[in-house]
Amino acid sequence: MSACVPQPDSHEESPVERWDASRDGPLTEAALRAAIEAKGFAVTRYVYPPGTRFAAHSHGTDKIDAVLSGRFRMGLEGGAVVLTAGDRLFVPAGRVHTAEVVGAEPVVSLDAVRVT
Repeated sequence: MSACVPQPDSHEESPVERWDASRDGPLTEAALRAAIEAKGFAVTRYVYPPGTRFAAHSHGTDKIDAVLSGRFRMGLEGGAVVLTAGDRLFVPAGRVHTAEVVGAEPVVSLDAVRVT
C-alpha cells in the first residue's frame, strides 16, 4: 500500500489501493483481510449504518481503512476520497482525518492498525 495522500480534485495519483480481481482473485472478506494482515496490520471488522460520521481525529499508529461493501468518504488534509468495495486507504499515525458513510447502504469496513 502506498502512502499517498488525497488531493482535492486531483486525478494524477490515486490515494486508494483498489482490489483488482484479475491480479488479486475474487474479492472476499477473507482475501481482503489476508492482504492487509500480510502488511503487518491487525484487522477488525465493523458495520457502520447510514448516517455514521467520524469527526476529525487521529490515531497513534498507522492504519488502513478498507471497504467490503457500501461507500465510505474519507477526508485527509483538505481532500476527500470515496472508498467502495475492495478499496484500501493508508492513514499514517498522527494524520488527522474524517470519515462518513455515503448513501443509504451500510458500510462493511475492515479497520486495521499496524502491529508493533
